[in-house]
Parts: sequence; structure tokens; C-alpha cells
Amino acid sequence: MIINGLEKLSLVDFDGHLCCTTFSAGCNFKCPFCHNAPLVLDGKNQPQLNEDEFFDFLKKRKGILEGVCISGGEPTLQKGLIEFIKKIKDLGFLVKLDTNGSNPKLIYTLSESMLVDYFAMDIKNSLSKYAKTVGLDIMDIEAIKDSAFFFISRGYGYEFRTTIISGYHTSKDFVEIADWLKGAEKYCLQKFVDRGTCIKDNLAEIPHEQALLYQEILKKKINNVILRGYDE
Repeated sequence: MIINGLEKLSLVDFDGHLCCTTFSAGCNFKCPFCHNAPLVLDGKNQPQLNEDEFFDFLKKRKGILEGVCISGGEPTLQKGLIEFIKKIKDLGFLVKLDTNGSNPKLIYTLSESMLVDYFAMDIKNSLSKYAKTVGLDIMDIEAIKDSAFFFISRGYGYEFRTTIISGYHTSKDFVEIADWLKGAEKYCLQKFVDRGTCIKDNLAEIPHEQALLYQEILKKKINNVILRGYDE
């Protein structure tokens, strides 16, 4: 497993749990609003943390940290992901996986093997605008649909989330998303924050009032819809 970044303490990446967060380089999407542009566009030249160093750190945090959030990039592209998670679980930590949902077979394996305690799947946009939103001309939208269907069928231990961006998301999109993901357990609308590391410059957040409107649209089909990053 290649580790390109480590946040040693996070209060927000794994709801209800004190965790650390690892980041791996590489992604099959090129979302303009991705805040980890160096990991996506220049992954081979990013610093790496030795896996032994990471586990030495984790052993020292037993009894302090509760879990590990594995993020990216897109971590399901990592060939050593399963063994990496097994080592984490052997130490008694919970595992959360952030994913774009493009690898449903691996998601299913991780779930059925009980290696991941909680999944967060990014929903980039309505299906009709998905490819454009993730910066691709062609993509396998069926893989995204398969992953979303699996989570809804699973019924627990996951959330869908969308970082909402001015110019990318509209009320119409969330009407379509609500129909698509009807019955989902949890949906988070995340405020966009420009930290200067996005793939595209000059992006803007959605105002709070508009975010509330999107929330109400989703609530018609999804019970638990929360705003994340907004002062409610």
C-alpha cells in the first residue's frame, strides 16, 4: 500500500470517532473541484510514508485513536489495499473508506469480508451530468450505479455525499439524484472550501440558502439528509 499523506488526528473524517486519515495518490476521475490535485495529477512525485512507519505510529495510538479513515485520490486503485486494511483491523481499529464508487467488486469484497466498518461514497452529480462533473469524456456509469445500489441494499454503514459547487449543481440535479438514490440511509451535502489545491481555479461555494433548498429536495426521497460545513 502506497501512503502519500497522513493526518495524524481528525475529528471530522469519521463521524463519531477519533481517527487518523491516510491519503493515497492516483485517481481515475479528474474532478475540477478535487482538493487533492497533487495526489491526482502528480501522484508519482508525491512524498511517501513507509508502511512500517505508519503502523509504528498506529501502535503508539492504541487507546487514543478509534479508527483509520482511508482516503485519496481513489484508494480502491491500490493493489495492496485489502492487506493494508487487514493489518489495521488486526490492531483493533475501525476502518472507514472514502471512495468514488468506481470499483463495485472490491467494495462488495471489503463489505462481505467485514474489513470496512463504514463507507463514504461520493456522488458527484446527477447521472446525466456525471462524466462532465468528474472531468471525463467517457466513463463507466454502470459501475457507479452498481455501487450505489449495493449500499442502498446493504442498508447500513455508509453515507453518500456531494460537495456542492456553484455552476456544477442545480435543483434539477438533486431532483434526479433523489429519484436515483431513493431510500438511501444517509446523504451529506458538503460545503465547498477552496484551499488553493483544487484541479480547477476560481470555483465558488453554494450559498447556505441554496444548500438548504437542495436538502429539502433530497428529503422528499431520503430521510437523513445533512449539511456538512455550513453553520445551521
